[in-house]
This record gives sequence, structure tokens and C-alpha cells, in this order.
Amino acid sequence: MSLERVTVMHGRIVSGRGGGPEKTILNSPRFLAGTRWRELALYLHAPGDPGIDELRARAAELDCPFFAIPERLPIDVRVLHAIAELCARENVRIWHGHDYKSNLYGLLLRPLCNFRLVTTVHGWVQQTARTPLYWAVDRWTLRRYERVVAVSQDLHDACAKLGVAPERLSLIENGIDVDAWRRRGPPSASPLRAGVPPGRLVVGAVGRLSDEKGFDLLIEAVLAAHARGADLELWIAGEGPERAKLDALAARSAGRVRLLGFRSDVRDLMEAFDIFALSSLREGLPNVVLEAMACEVPLLATRCGGVEAVVRNDVEALLVPAGSSTALSAGLTLLASDPTRRVGHSHSALERVKRDFSFAGRMQRFATLYADLTDD
Repeated sequence: MSLERVTVMHGRIVSGRGGGPEKTILNSPRFLAGTRWRELALYLHAPGDPGIDELRARAAELDCPFFAIPERLPIDVRVLHAIAELCARENVRIWHGHDYKSNLYGLLLRPLCNFRLVTTVHGWVQQTARTPLYWAVDRWTLRRYERVVAVSQDLHDACAKLGVAPERLSLIENGIDVDAWRRRGPPSASPLRAGVPPGRLVVGAVGRLSDEKGFDLLIEAVLAAHARGADLELWIAGEGPERAKLDALAARSAGRVRLLGFRSDVRDLMEAFDIFALSSLREGLPNVVLEAMACEVPLLATRCGGVEAVVRNDVEALLVPAGSSTALSAGLTLLASDPTRRVGHSHSALERVKRDFSFAGRMQRFATLYADLTDD
């Protein structure tokens, strides 16, 4: 007898083009296509935010059924009604939240919609004046969700400390579609490197231009390594509130630092990088680390969040303390001077993601979690 088809609604509040969680949410439905699990994505956004159209286009490319609802108030009753009507129309049986707002809305709507509650904790990294309020809402909601999934061990431990019961808490780390990120040629062959002098190494970074990413420290580190004789330049892809500050630092770099803005061609950029640098002060399990590993880009990363659960120091990556431009500079200098180490790290990193971080394997674990929840 065939099992009943079950619809899962991923809920998320977003501004602009979103961030790392979008790589997970929008990719998920196609990996469960043909199974009993039908996954949809619902995004709440500010009215007139142009980023939602870009997310809609990305969802279409990935065959992800996509819905968007504009929200004008912090708690908008009209939005709650619209979500309830959508969930009834699509026969949603599992609500899968991805942030404080979607978690709160899931709890508020459960009596009306009669769905089960799952949430994924991606990390609390961006800090603003409202962050304490968001954390308070998250603490309240997480203890009331039926299943709480953390994407890294440090987040798992944090959820346990918040009071999430062990039987409701799971660790399911982020994954990567290795085939989609497979390298097609050496960095020197990338057309994006036109104008880069022969022998110079391109250090790459990708992420939101915000304080927790530590890009100011990375710029200082690259310039210090260059001053000691390493022929490097730094490319940073992303947009965010720190853009003006980073522009000022780049302007004093004599052309050694390029801020690329938002880029939709991150895969092509990865193939142009000789070294990928993660300079973050706080992280969950960053997707860009998995992408760099799958693309065989030698990795320098700070010891933050879930990074140490993914890579071993001087095996799959070179790890340095977070918050230190001196440590980042020393790491860059070492990698720049040792091509054998870079090749060894990149090969080990690829084997690691193929073995332990495949996106298909990750989604099978979610399928099991959904089944445990709905078939009891």
C-alpha cells in the first residue's frame, strides 16, 4: 500500500536576496521529488523589496514551488490569515520554520491549521538593536516545537541549553550538491582572472558585508601578508551594511582589494580563487565552506561555529583563531608559500564533503524525521 503524500511548507522571513539558508530551502524540494514528500517555500518580505523577485527566479531555476507574502507590520494579522488560507489550499501537514518569525507564526497558526511543527536553526550571527528581542522569541518558540534541527554541533548544544528536550532535538548538518560544484579547470584558466598578473594568488571571500563576517580583518590580513612578500589580491563578493567601511579600506589597498558586490556567479568565482578565506567571528555551518571544499579551493577559516566539525586543521583546511587579522595574515602567508599544502588540503576537503556532506544524504535524514513525526 502506498503511503499518503505529505506537503511540507518551509517558512522564512527575508530581506533583500536572503542568505545561506536560501541555499538549503530552495534546493530541498528537488531532492525529495518523486517521494511522498512535497516541499514548498513561503517567504515573508517587506512590501516593494526587489530581492523577492530574485529569490523567485532562483526558486524557478531549482524547481522549488515558491510563494511570497508582503508583510507591513511586525505581527500582521492579515498575513496570518493569508498563510492559513495558503496552507489549507495546499493541504500543508508540516510547517518547517527557519527563523524567529516563521517559528512564531507556526505556533500561532497550529490550532487553526492542524499541522506538525519542525524548525531548522541556522545560527544567530547578525547582531542588531533588535537581536535580543529576536533571541527571546526564538527561545520561547524552540522549546515548543515538535522537532528542532541544528545545522552544527555548537547550535545543537545551544538549543539544548535553551531547554529543547533531547528527544526533539537533532543534528543535521548542511549539505552540498557535489556534482553541481565540481571544478572544471584550474584557477588560471578562469576568464574572470583577466588582468591578474601571472603568479599572483587570488584570495576569495563570499558573504554578507556585515560585522560578523570579519571582512575588515581579512583586508588587513591580506595587506599585511603582501607587505611581507606574498603576492596576493583579495576579492570579496557580497553586499551589506558594512559596504562603505570596506570601500574605504579597499581604497587604501593600491588595487589589492576588490569589492565585487552581489554576484550570482559564485560557482564561477570559486573556480577563479586560489584560496578561499572565511574570516567570520560567528557562524553556524557556512554553506560557502562546503562550496569551496566541493570546488577544491584551498581553505583558510577561523575557528568559529560549526567549522571545526567540518574540517580538521592542516588536513582539509588551515584553521586560525577568530577575531585576529594577525592570525589570518599568518595563515595566508603559509598557504601562499606552500602549493603542496594547498593541493593536499583541497583534495582532502573534496573527499570529506563527498563522504559526509552530500545534499542528497541530508534530505534523506529529513525524510526520516518527517516520517517519524507524521507516522506515529
